[in-house]
Amino acid sequence: MTTSPPKQLVWVGSSLNDLRAFPEEVRQVMGFALFEAQMGGKHVAAKPLRGFKGAGVLEMVDDFDGDTFRAVYTVRFTDAVYVLHAFEKKSKKGISTPRRNIDLVQDRLKMAQQIHDARHGARKGKGT
Repeated sequence: MTTSPPKQLVWVGSSLNDLRAFPEEVRQVMGFALFEAQMGGKHVAAKPLRGFKGAGVLEMVDDFDGDTFRAVYTVRFTDAVYVLHAFEKKSKKGISTPRRNIDLVQDRLKMAQQIHDARHGARKGKGT
């Protein structure tokens, strides 16, 4: 049985620097989850981000030392995993993702589409 090479990991906006600011233990968990996505799988703790039906946008959540850290990525494209956002959830009220973070993910998903089109030519269409 042969395995396919991992999909390329593409960092959108400040997502790489934001993730690098996480505690080491959280970075390891997030890194493993992203690797699983690159290999075509899904980490057990990764869940579809509400409000992004059909866009293949997933959210990985990890709690550490009383804080909650999140990484949002898309597997919408066949050849790459685009990391859209990484942040620490500051609000202690509710479990929903704050609106400003959802808006940023929407903007970065558009950026990911533009990056993808530039890399592969817009004529190929979405998801290629």
